[in-house]
Amino acid sequence: MEATSEAPVTNYIALLGVPEEKIEVLPGASADLTSVTFSIKEEDHTLGNSLRWAIMQNPQVDFCGYSIPHPSEAKMNVRIQTTERTNAVDAMNKGLDDLKMVCAMVKGKLAQRLEEGDYARTD
Repeated sequence: MEATSEAPVTNYIALLGVPEEKIEVLPGASADLTSVTFSIKEEDHTLGNSLRWAIMQNPQVDFCGYSIPHPSEAKMNVRIQTTERTNAVDAMNKGLDDLKMVCAMVKGKLAQRLEEGDYARTD
């Protein structure tokens, strides 16, 4: 039986902490996982652009782009290419963590401003 490069990728997906049916690795990933295309179900440009930005903040990422294959399909593809010092799965995981941190900071700042009442009201 010949080993394929998909077995390690499947194991890495579990590390992302998302339901297995939410994200998958599309065929064509490099054996060392430095070049991977992920398909994320039920997501669109709202997450795509933000996640692409967060992933590109990582200096070990050479390229990150996303596409919506077709408006009638509820999925988004994210392509990540990294240096040899990391892999695309780790870059995706870091990007998701970083994006969650940014959202938490924005939410905290909004809550602080609302509590202080330091905002203009239009009635």
